[in-house]
Amino acid sequence: MKNIILLIGFSISAQVLLAGGPWPQAKGDFYLKLSQWWVVFDQHYTDQGLLDPNITTGLHNTNFYAEYGLGSNLTAVVNAPIFSRNYSNNLVSNTTQDVLIAGEAINSVGDIDLAVKYSFATGKIPLSATLLFGLPTGKTNGGTQGNLQTGDGEFNQMISLDAGFGGGENVPWYVSASVGFNNRTNQFSDEIRGGLEAGLGLFNKRLWLNSRLQMVESLRNGATAETTTSTSIFANNSEYLSLGLEVNLNITDRMGVSASVAGALRGEIIAAAPSYSVGVFYTGK
Repeated sequence: MKNIILLIGFSISAQVLLAGGPWPQAKGDFYLKLSQWWVVFDQHYTDQGLLDPNITTGLHNTNFYAEYGLGSNLTAVVNAPIFSRNYSNNLVSNTTQDVLIAGEAINSVGDIDLAVKYSFATGKIPLSATLLFGLPTGKTNGGTQGNLQTGDGEFNQMISLDAGFGGGENVPWYVSASVGFNNRTNQFSDEIRGGLEAGLGLFNKRLWLNSRLQMVESLRNGATAETTTSTSIFANNSEYLSLGLEVNLNITDRMGVSASVAGALRGEIIAAAPSYSVGVFYTGK
């Protein structure tokens, strides 16, 4: 599936933009998730949306995600890639089979997101606003060529609005939508972000099927894309429209496991390859 694009989970804040929809955690309630996310790609989308080859490169993130209800309408959110590994394979000559450029790898934390969500309407169509701060805690210039990264090196602030509704007793379902503005620093272009999410509960809510449509549009008011290699998932002026599918299985009333995959409808200046995630989650008070 050559047109599958990665969802940049959570180092570019797409996860927090959609996490939980407009529904806050009740006071004292929490949701915890530990997951492994990865992508390996040997091609990327150009600024024209075309595919170009590159040295096989991989990024693996071990993510810790948490929501905690600070009050009846206020939820704190943390998304932290507590371990991130970025690597590139050897570049080998097709004629002599000699190694032209040796492969390298770096290990560090990724960019950490902190956010607060405030619910200001709880009727049939609940509404909430989220303020997110993206901390530049990842590494931006690893390897001998300085092209291995676990973060983008900029401090961003994003405000987003969420709305949703749901229903069903025997087969519960929900739909939510979000839109946000991402203010970025360090010569990165600002972004408009949006998303749609739908979920369906089966087998007495033991199994949840979720789908997410996510969009990022660059305002192209920062530095040109050439200032960052287009084979990096942290390149400036990246854009994409992606579709993700997720399965959540509740093993007990409190704990469960999840798995997801993401695919692109289009992309520009970003890696092109399947991305996957598996995790375990826990809810409590």
